[in-house]
Amino acid sequence: MNVLLVDDDYYVIAALEKKIDWKSLNIESVYTANNVAQAREILETQSVQIVISDIEMPQGSGLELLAWIRENNYNIQTIFLTNYADFNYAQKAIELQSFEYFLKPIEFDKLMLIIQKAIVRAKEQQNNEKAIQEGYFWQRNQAKNLEHFWRKVVSGSTTSPIKSAAITYAIEEQNLAYQMNDTFQSLLFNVFPHNGSMGKEEKGLFDFALLNVLYELLQNPCFSIESILEYKDYNWIVILQWNETPDSQVLEGLCASFIQKANPYLKCDVCCNIGLSGKLNDIGNLFKQLIKMDEEITKSRNQTFWVETYLRQNKTAYLPPDLVLLEELLNQNKLATFLEEATHYLKGMLINRTLDTSVLSLFRLDIVQLVYSFLKMKGIQVHKLYTGTTNDQLLLHSLTSIEDMEEYLNYLIHTAMKYRDFAAQPKSIAEEIKQYIHTHYGDDLTRNGLAEIVYLNPDYLARLFKKETGISLGSYVIQVRIAAAKNLLETTHLSVYTIANKVGYTNYSYFSKLFKQEVGLPPNEYKKEQQAHPVIM
Repeated sequence: MNVLLVDDDYYVIAALEKKIDWKSLNIESVYTANNVAQAREILETQSVQIVISDIEMPQGSGLELLAWIRENNYNIQTIFLTNYADFNYAQKAIELQSFEYFLKPIEFDKLMLIIQKAIVRAKEQQNNEKAIQEGYFWQRNQAKNLEHFWRKVVSGSTTSPIKSAAITYAIEEQNLAYQMNDTFQSLLFNVFPHNGSMGKEEKGLFDFALLNVLYELLQNPCFSIESILEYKDYNWIVILQWNETPDSQVLEGLCASFIQKANPYLKCDVCCNIGLSGKLNDIGNLFKQLIKMDEEITKSRNQTFWVETYLRQNKTAYLPPDLVLLEELLNQNKLATFLEEATHYLKGMLINRTLDTSVLSLFRLDIVQLVYSFLKMKGIQVHKLYTGTTNDQLLLHSLTSIEDMEEYLNYLIHTAMKYRDFAAQPKSIAEEIKQYIHTHYGDDLTRNGLAEIVYLNPDYLARLFKKETGISLGSYVIQVRIAAAKNLLETTHLSVYTIANKVGYTNYSYFSKLFKQEVGLPPNEYKKEQQAHPVIM
């Protein structure tokens, strides 16, 4: 029996090697690794039954290593060492079926006992493996065949339903024990990980935990789970084969239970979409209907939606919200009331089952136009204000669910009002522009370019700047540049041509003309005069 020690701290590895009596534990070889990559290489080439690993390492965590171990079906007992008594670590370790979670500093006597227990468990597994090895490999191969079959059926039905002949061929190709009159039903789960959760930060671990929860939760004598597939990010399809007459109440209860457990255990919200039951020869149509509903309906998180209900709904024309009222609320700076009215409209449409992605898209267009028009009246350049990753991501996901649309509207409105308040303070804007000019006088400073910095219309900025400073924007740029040129002429030995370029003028004649207008002397004469009469500090 062999052990692998994984820790980025050399002294921890050395202490474990020396202070644990491996010989008395009948451990033949003790392998060591300083990071997850080295550990994987050893596990791929050596027979290891026990891993003792740190959790926090700079090149990959111990939890990631355990997830990889489980994904590759290595029967290894894993003991975690960590400096942090963090329940989140413990919870993840439990979800990944680690043997033990042990806090540093290491108490070697206690660790010895834990290793002894792990050895007993490893020997039990070895005996079990020997007894069921042939059956295990057959089952494992069968599981891969099933996954391949169902992926082919699902992917073949996303654009148009896969044909019955193709299903028959796939069954024969994978040597599956399906009949064309077997009854199946599919569920589609939309998963929405919370910000900062494992689902956002460590998707591999999250997917592993999610699959564990689904397989455990969906155990029922009425059906068997044939496969669980992620057909696109955070969208999982579960295929069930009924052993008896399909029971919608059973599925609704299971979905309700999953919704209830997803938040505390997986730190995510979910939507459950239940497809129609039917025979295998019609499975392509069943998948197509489920995927189409998922794409078209507007969802509210932590609810269950039925294809059967979706097919009975009539398409309705878009009835916009009270845009006059919403505009008035914007002008009155009543942000909370504005968002409440928008949410009330959306929830009402959802309750009446008149809200789908096409209607939601028109609603979003109306609100965006309302906000953009409001900002334009304030002289604010909207196309510059709403740029960047945050806007793009929120806009992209805004049609996914009511909650995603609410998040986008909240961003849209608060960004507008925040900048509206800033634009209402002309002194602050003028000071920001002045500061920018002083810092970037050597750059190409145009009125349009300066207006983009503060997201304002160029004409509006020019009027505002002159009103606040008593000087035009162009004249201020010239003054700052000439002042900088004077300083360089007085304090450096640079040529006049070089100085002209440094202060933003590539045309020397134009620079010389402006300099003479501002100073009364051409730059060359000014330089000679300064050299002849240097200023004594």
